[in-house]
Amino acid sequence: MPTPLAELLRPQTIDDYVGQQHLVGKDAILRKSIESGNIPSMILWGPPGVGKTTLANIISNTLNKEFYTLSAVSSGVKDVRNVINQSVMFGGNVILFIDEIHRFSKSQQDSLLSAVEKGIITLIGATTENPSFEVISPLLSRCQVYILTNLDTKDLRGLLNKGIQLLSKKFDIKIKVEADESLLRISGGDARKLYNALELVVYQEKTSKNEIVITNELVKTIIQKNLAIYDKQGEMHYDIISAFIKSMRGSDPNAAVYWLARMVEAGEDPKFIARRMLILASEDIGNANPNALLLANACMDAVNKIGWPEGRIVLSQTAVYLANSPKSNSSYLAIKDAQALVQKTGNLAVPLHLRNAPTKLMKDIGYGKDYKYAHQHEDNFIDQEFLPDEISGTKLYDPGNNIRENEDRKKLVDRWKSKYGY
Repeated sequence: MPTPLAELLRPQTIDDYVGQQHLVGKDAILRKSIESGNIPSMILWGPPGVGKTTLANIISNTLNKEFYTLSAVSSGVKDVRNVINQSVMFGGNVILFIDEIHRFSKSQQDSLLSAVEKGIITLIGATTENPSFEVISPLLSRCQVYILTNLDTKDLRGLLNKGIQLLSKKFDIKIKVEADESLLRISGGDARKLYNALELVVYQEKTSKNEIVITNELVKTIIQKNLAIYDKQGEMHYDIISAFIKSMRGSDPNAAVYWLARMVEAGEDPKFIARRMLILASEDIGNANPNALLLANACMDAVNKIGWPEGRIVLSQTAVYLANSPKSNSSYLAIKDAQALVQKTGNLAVPLHLRNAPTKLMKDIGYGKDYKYAHQHEDNFIDQEFLPDEISGTKLYDPGNNIRENEDRKKLVDRWKSKYGY
């Protein structure tokens, strides 16, 4: 089987590395560590195809240290201990790279703690999942977390040119790019996806032509025919979960269960699916049906308790419920708008009557003065100002048009009259 294009073009030095300039650009923090030869244990967090494994390989090539690679999918505590024992023999001069470290169980991650803390090994973990959720706190506290982002258009076009040059030479054929928008869009900022798509187009077209002209239409036709298989390792991972979320958001339980089945059959991590439904329950349903968040949270708990394959039933029940639920993103928009307001207006002073007054001095200068305790008034409400004067009357929460939030709107109008424009 031929070596994939992405592997053939994998950079070997930090100067050849593409993207992540905030980490490896001139004077960037990680580049300085690598060049000094003294790197910390670290977690590389980012989407597929942005250079996590490549960066680990470059560190291996650059530093004069023994380098071991484990995959969390196929390795266990015994493999970790073997590396640690080897490291002791080498005097602690060992880097251990663990791909998909989020798939390690708590006990497997525990087995790394002592060796990382004592400096017996330098750990490099790679993950596509938020390490705050997937890496145990004691291990996380002993590592630097570096965030890698999707490659931008300039980076992708540079990679595309390299791929075309190699394939042109390999097959002795002229490859002309008339339009690259489809290739870039399909890649989604993922270098591996870009190379796989390019390779697919070239392999299909090279048998019948002396020259390949890449157009958006050609790319779309070939990719749609050949990339229908879901790959939980990264090829269509985010496309499938996106379709799953959008199906529930769009209130289609049939499509939601179909995309769920695609993930189940591919062996997707059930916790990943449950966590995404938990986010959707708040972001897209919210107060239109607060029970959705409770059920999604119970789903995550149940999946952790009962395991697989029965956990798929709970996932299905929850997906159908969320798809059928009334929708509202008003709470999501409220915090988004509130953050934008804070970024625009800065740290506005807290009104004196809302401030805490734990000392006599604070009381004397007016902290807490004229604050009205709502429970001492009719219906537990009294009209008073809760925002800084500069933004008084700013409406950030706009109830959605559904039964429950329409009731909220009526209460807000009754309480605040015209102040917020409800």
